Amino acid sequence: MSADAPKDAPETGAPGLFEARIDQLGLEGDGVCRADPAPIHVRYALAGETVLAEPIGRTRARTVSVLAASPDRVEPPCSLFGRCGGCVLQHQDVAASLDWKRCMVEAALRSAGFAIPQSVATAQSPPLTRRRMDLAVRRLPDGLTLGLHARGSERVIDLTTCDILDPTLFALLAQARPVLARLQGLRKSGSLLVNLLDSGPDLLLATDGPLVARDRAILAAFATQAAIPRIAWQPEDGSAVPEIASLLSPVSHRFAGSPATLTVQPPPGAFLQATPTGEDAIVQAVLRGLPDRLSRGTRLIELYAGCGTLSFALSGRARVAAYEGNAQAVEALRVAGSTQRIEAIARDLNRQPLLARDFSGVAAIVLDPPHAGAGAQMREIARSLVPRVIYVSCNPAALATDAALLAREGYSLAQLTVIDQFLWSARAESVAVFSKPPTVRRGPLPRPNR
Repeated sequence: MSADAPKDAPETGAPGLFEARIDQLGLEGDGVCRADPAPIHVRYALAGETVLAEPIGRTRARTVSVLAASPDRVEPPCSLFGRCGGCVLQHQDVAASLDWKRCMVEAALRSAGFAIPQSVATAQSPPLTRRRMDLAVRRLPDGLTLGLHARGSERVIDLTTCDILDPTLFALLAQARPVLARLQGLRKSGSLLVNLLDSGPDLLLATDGPLVARDRAILAAFATQAAIPRIAWQPEDGSAVPEIASLLSPVSHRFAGSPATLTVQPPPGAFLQATPTGEDAIVQAVLRGLPDRLSRGTRLIELYAGCGTLSFALSGRARVAAYEGNAQAVEALRVAGSTQRIEAIARDLNRQPLLARDFSGVAAIVLDPPHAGAGAQMREIARSLVPRVIYVSCNPAALATDAALLAREGYSLAQLTVIDQFLWSARAESVAVFSKPPTVRRGPLPRPNR
């Protein structure tokens, strides 16, 4: 067991060092020292430890050395840990990290007014299985850098090793660097988003300049060399929808829980769950949360459906009305779901949420909102009093805010699953199943206050 600090920590003789007793882990994965006048968040420290720390702000510090180590402290497997901002908890045993994330989700739901079920299911993705990467690209005087930002910085750390990514994706980086360096359209900065689909790597490149004809020829040659079915491009500022720069063959992907022969053609940059293990755990938790008695005529409503991560598994149990704001994702879902019991509907739920009366007669609502939560849509869900609400969350704080609306309407927390899909990060995924006995209303729904 190592008590070493990350390799870029300052020397112990640096000025301003102080001894910090760590009481708990904070929401960002930093150790929290309950000091006066305000708590100090210490990077790379664990609960129960005493560390020598260096201030990096009024309420933040970084660990220089560990004076008394937690039994959960381990040697970080990656040589970039402490410089690359992709991981914040590689110094903690993975079982302890999963337990911390479970406690974090449970605390969020308690704060929203819920009792936690006696049994909480958990799942954890193993290393080297992440199939989605979103990397920054920088052209610097000494060459091109492709990687992740240093924590709290605009500086990009070249991703020369990674214990998170699927090896197929990581191997692609070495091939991509010299190709990107030759592009005229990449002036100073850009990004590279890659989804590992069943058909192979699917690339979405964004640059700060337009691609010229020679750039497109370079990308087409790269696609042939690396067996990349599709490479798309868009401006770095996101001002235009992605366009196809190279297409060798159609892309395809099958989601967990869908029929073996049913595949989707996701649009460039489509949202996928980060790992196959995480996706399967989420799908199974959602299916467990559905009402026991469902018929072929039963209606389910799915919100923030993407291009069908949950839709196809749900359609095996009942009819599904799937709402999504991204037009390309809706079209992919519509085409793939044409033989299923899925109605794909384009709707921006942030600007035009479904109203409470739109949920009349629905057996369950399934939603997987963005990081910020469901906002105005959640208020309408709570007012609808649908007997079952299944909420997939990647943000315990947003989950607590949204779930509090359900608590006020008498919902209880029937099931909870916590998934550590983003290994060694502070992010916690969960599936919470809320239930309420059916309510018979007399007269129309009350109008909301304007």
